[in-house]
Amino acid sequence: MTVIVRELRRGDRTDAEAFARIRHLALPFMLFTAESVAYDLEHAHPDSHYQPLLAEENGEPVGTAQVGVVYDSPESGQAYVNVYVHPERTGRGAGTLLARAAEERLSALDATRLHAWVLDEPGNRAFAEKHGYRSARSAHFLRLDLANGTLPPLQSPPPGVELRTAADFADDPRPLFHLDAETLLDEPSDVDREFTDYEAWLTETWRHPLLSHELTSVAVVDGRPAAFSAARTDGGTRYGTVMTGTARAFRGRALAKLAKNDSLHRARSAGFTEAFTGNDTGNGPMLAINKWFGYEICATEVKYVRDLG
Repeated sequence: MTVIVRELRRGDRTDAEAFARIRHLALPFMLFTAESVAYDLEHAHPDSHYQPLLAEENGEPVGTAQVGVVYDSPESGQAYVNVYVHPERTGRGAGTLLARAAEERLSALDATRLHAWVLDEPGNRAFAEKHGYRSARSAHFLRLDLANGTLPPLQSPPPGVELRTAADFADDPRPLFHLDAETLLDEPSDVDREFTDYEAWLTETWRHPLLSHELTSVAVVDGRPAAFSAARTDGGTRYGTVMTGTARAFRGRALAKLAKNDSLHRARSAGFTEAFTGNDTGNGPMLAINKWFGYEICATEVKYVRDLG
């Protein structure tokens, strides 16, 4: 048995398909496609030094790692390494080699703190702790059966509120950039991030192949986007909301719930059968909203942290 680790090859469809396939098996609650994997590598911000890694056993892809620097954090030295191995190929050295290669790469980039998400399962947690990582916050993956579940009835917007989609902002998405940037500041996280680069947001978020402009709902008040629910799809039957939030000036009016309900109904009408989302375990308000929609917790991830040097 020979296990090696190498960089994912840019422009290589076979590599991208292998990466997406392994991630789907290890993390069926997240959306990955060969197109999204290739896009993330091709269009990553230069300061992120993003480089996915692939582990091969006797030439067969068996493991993956996402490796990069959190370039949009005001705190320097923050980096991430997320290792996931094919569920039937764990315990054979691929994970250790991926982690080691990622750490060497990030150390050379002067990273001082590494962040890694690990599924809340004994073997996964033991692997992280064995490699010197300590546990921190946690987050739930949630799933909703769109095909057979019962969604709350569609609601009419209150006076002065209009429901639109991201597609309505195709000519000028900057208002959505400002809304996304504001809501990000309140997202529970161990690493502060700031959206200040509009062009980077256009590349990494607005033009991302998984983002559905038609299913991303926006609540607009007096012509200003006030709340939104950003939707991604895998081009098949799986749909996910990756960010739902409200501008601070408009909170307390249930506008995020209104936008998400609108998006979910349109996703079901479009033929999507599964809906996924994720919430920090301490984000009680959003967990309550998702419970109201009918989501159920299907898995939990734990953030692990390791300081270098």
